[in-house]
Amino acid sequence: MKNNQTDYLSEMMKNNGCKAKTLAVTSGKGGVGKTNITANLAICLAAAGRRVIIADADISLANLDLVLGINTRYNLSHVLSGVKKLDEILQPGPKGIEVLCGASGLQEMAELTEFQRQHLLRDLGYLQNNADVIMIDTAAGISKSVTGFCMASDQVLVVTTPEATAMADSYAMIKVLTGNGYRGRISLIVNMASSLAEGKKIYRQISGVAASFLNTHIYNAGVLLRDNHINSAVRNRQPVVLAYPKSKITASLAALAAKLDRCAEAPPNDEGFLQKVVNWFF
Repeated sequence: MKNNQTDYLSEMMKNNGCKAKTLAVTSGKGGVGKTNITANLAICLAAAGRRVIIADADISLANLDLVLGINTRYNLSHVLSGVKKLDEILQPGPKGIEVLCGASGLQEMAELTEFQRQHLLRDLGYLQNNADVIMIDTAAGISKSVTGFCMASDQVLVVTTPEATAMADSYAMIKVLTGNGYRGRISLIVNMASSLAEGKKIYRQISGVAASFLNTHIYNAGVLLRDNHINSAVRNRQPVVLAYPKSKITASLAALAAKLDRCAEAPPNDEGFLQKVVNWFF
């Protein structure tokens, strides 16, 4: 079985020349606004002319479809079972983005059967050939499935808030990535800050500890202030950048998207996203 899988993957890599840039949005702790940030950044990038695919990689509590107001009959579970191909479950979203909806209640990636792995690997290559940017909305925490998608991405955006537990868990994620030899760009965004000064202080604290104890530079993605427009948009199942296009939070998200887009180049001669996923999980 192992030889068959290797031959299968080699053939797929050979036919997979295009390498979309990949950005994983993650957090050590839930409830920090990670999925909202992912959805709105994707829309900002698409509005700037990028072809964007978002993959909901939270296979236990998938909810990206709710944030984007998407209703779908099919999700990742149908790909894993062989009922559908990945391109058949991609859903159109705002500003031309495409969304790969996750499936709540699925087992961890490491627990997938050989049949499910083959189907997932076959279709992951589709992402690389049909987008400029792939955004991965990971689950919270530092499980193998979360870490694997981060390790496979060109950039990782770690989301934290001023809450002490969120700060500690974001540092834990950075420590895990560094310990596993992550070679991409790690950026930190402080969400729900009460002021720019507070957000910048938190960035300095976390980046300073990472520099001292991990010998790792953490890039400053920016600060997003607490904004009631986000709560209103979520209640209406609309991304805030579309519901309130002239709000301060929309301007901040657009600036963050532009900054991330400027830094979206993958390392030269780097292996692709699919190969890295394969290396990590299999």
